[in-house]
Amino acid sequence: MGRHYDLAIVGSGIVGLGHAVAALRRGLTVAVLDRASGPYGASVRNFGHLCVTGQDGEARAYAELARELWLTLAPEAGFWLRESGTVVVAQAPDELAVLEEFREQRGGRQVRMLTPAEVRERIPVADGVAMGGAFLPADLQVDPREAAPAIVRWLDAHGVDFYWQTAVGGVQTGTVHTSRGRLAADAVVVAVNHDVEQLFPGVAEAHGMVRCSLDMMLVEAELDHPLAAPLLTGWSLVRYPGFARTPSADAVRERLAAEHPALAALDVNQMYTQRSDGSLLVGDTHRLGSDVPPFQSEEAFELLLERARALFGTDRLRVRERWQGVYASAPDEFLVAAPQPDVRVVSVMTGIGMTTGLGLADRVVDELFASAPGVLATAGARAH
Repeated sequence: MGRHYDLAIVGSGIVGLGHAVAALRRGLTVAVLDRASGPYGASVRNFGHLCVTGQDGEARAYAELARELWLTLAPEAGFWLRESGTVVVAQAPDELAVLEEFREQRGGRQVRMLTPAEVRERIPVADGVAMGGAFLPADLQVDPREAAPAIVRWLDAHGVDFYWQTAVGGVQTGTVHTSRGRLAADAVVVAVNHDVEQLFPGVAEAHGMVRCSLDMMLVEAELDHPLAAPLLTGWSLVRYPGFARTPSADAVRERLAAEHPALAALDVNQMYTQRSDGSLLVGDTHRLGSDVPPFQSEEAFELLLERARALFGTDRLRVRERWQGVYASAPDEFLVAAPQPDVRVVSVMTGIGMTTGLGLADRVVDELFASAPGVLATAGARAH
């Protein structure tokens, strides 16, 4: 590993790749190291939903920047992206009230209210399910199984060096210690999602970082027509801070918990995206802990399927795949710490890495190569 790099990045998830993209565009030499043979973590196990509009505060700023970066990168790297927007279906008066309050805050260009008929034109929900809804035109969709691998190929073709199946055992200013030897770099970014404690346990402990595991499925469904956009429900309104900070959100949260205690206990975000082959990504549940048990409850999957059957009015759902996702979770949304000079530990500590990661990475590279000292960013309320 004799070459000296401007930037070494530990981790090939979307946050790590975002740093590589930002550095490459600035003319820097870049190495990416990962213990796996490709991106197999949270960056390929998600919905592919880039929920820009539902964010607030710092996350919103990162998401808006990331949106522009995604739009530029998709045609360059050759992966599918659609400017789909997002549909939110309201199934109760309090959910409709949240959407109306959100529109008042953001304006009609960002939030367009929908009638029940307009919801059904876009999303094949069952008759009588929708009291109304909203369309969020700024949001995007990618296929999570295609986007990160395509970015890797594009970076590789443009001179970024990838060291796969290379475990990193330590990082210090100017040096990354790996299972293949030492790699020298002017700056190092550690972007290992929930595994920060394996390299910098003090950083992880100081920020209260734990793991969030979730249950998801890929389902073949016979629907009246395709989903025109990712679909959010009332459960989403109490998760994403843009919605969750409206005056009516507490009423939604209390009602859902009373009507569906089993779903509330699983900390569900009932949402759906449709891949280009017609299959549905269905999810998801959330469990917090220092470690992730490998055993997944069939009850959680059955509850998710039950809600999907009711929402779409069909029993014709066939599960093709089930899996467990894992991401970092902490009281703050973002971690960007400087444990040593020219070393940054970067993580999105909630479930919005695809939405915000490219924007966060772009800002970190800007700061890092301007040699500004100290901790770069901490953030407010959790988003997902």
